[in-house]
Amino acid sequence: MKVEGKVAVVTGGGGGIGGAIAAGLVGRGARVVVADLDEHAAQRVVAKLEEVTPGSAVAVAADVSDEEHIRGLVERAESEFGPVDLYFANAGVTGVPGLEIEDSVWEQSFDVNLRAHIRAARLLVPRWVERGEGYFVSTASAAGLLTQIGSATYSVTKHAAVGFAEWLSVTYGDKGVRVSCLCPMGVNTPLLYSGDASGHALGELATRAVTTAGAVLEPADVAETVFAAMEEEHFLILPHPEVLEMYRNKGTDYDRWLRGMRRYRQALEESAPTDS
Repeated sequence: MKVEGKVAVVTGGGGGIGGAIAAGLVGRGARVVVADLDEHAAQRVVAKLEEVTPGSAVAVAADVSDEEHIRGLVERAESEFGPVDLYFANAGVTGVPGLEIEDSVWEQSFDVNLRAHIRAARLLVPRWVERGEGYFVSTASAAGLLTQIGSATYSVTKHAAVGFAEWLSVTYGDKGVRVSCLCPMGVNTPLLYSGDASGHALGELATRAVTTAGAVLEPADVAETVFAAMEEEHFLILPHPEVLEMYRNKGTDYDRWLRGMRRYRQALEESAPTDS
């Protein structure tokens, strides 16, 4: 699908992958609602876009864990630009590392990383089926295919996000609704380094697990991969091609893969820096 002339909503658009996607959309002739929990961050992204292409974007403060906020994003897009053609469910949270996690943290992770996708799709997909066209792009993670060392909430909800995107494609893919699922490893955003800032050994381990598994990409490079995949209407978007080989190895011999992951976790623990 070409994005030129389309109307898009990008959640988590105040920076990182979301901000890069918003910039790429405008650069390709789309009009965009940039949504973020941090309103000032969304405004900064839009200000840069408006300098180059006036009238191309608006910033909206939104908490995607709230269904009414999602509805408000769609309504704002419609009032500013017209019916929504593209929805990028990109907002995400890392959660908290370890097993002893309060239910409220689990709920937030499910709300942002999964239920926000479900709620947006529930609102938009029937309209797209009626129109015969629409595109839903889910930002999951390589952790949704492989599993994240450290954070159970992140790994579980990203697996669920991949599963929901698959279900959308299976159920509506022959009704004009296109679906892609973005599953990167390390991307140079604050989210990647949040484990280091958590003060938790497993959080620090999670960051090192990702940063040592492959290259840390820039958000703009990830966005380019997204648009290339959308043009070809590919479901799985893998900015790190090696993830596919890892995923194949996992499916070929699950027990061997689990043993390998345990060895990797142990090696990371043994190589962790110690306070002197």
